[in-house]
Amino acid sequence: MDITGILKLKTNEQQVSDKFKKREFVLTDNSSQYPQHIQFELTQDKCPIIDAFKEGEEIKVYFNIRGREWTNKEGQVKFFNSLQAWKIESLKGSGTSKASANEEPMETFTAKAEESDDLPF
Repeated sequence: MDITGILKLKTNEQQVSDKFKKREFVLTDNSSQYPQHIQFELTQDKCPIIDAFKEGEEIKVYFNIRGREWTNKEGQVKFFNSLQAWKIESLKGSGTSKASANEEPMETFTAKAEESDDLPF
């Protein structure tokens, strides 16, 4: 899937565990009456691809929708969705520039069963 909008915000990279890192950014979609501020995430080797773009720049984001199930300590089942970006293109000027760590959609991260982290992400 892809969406076009204005890069509103990009965050610093977060080292979630010794084997997993992520970075988030927000895209403003002005295609409807009310602007939508949509948060995306980049993971692992994809984290630096947002560096090539400035806040306020019009970009096109290619992404996958991911969903996961998580059970908390009380046995309650929760569901979470994320939008994982894997390629970004600039739409400024007549030409487009691209940034991606890999042209293929990214692999999903699966926590190991033995990890005792009670956070769903």
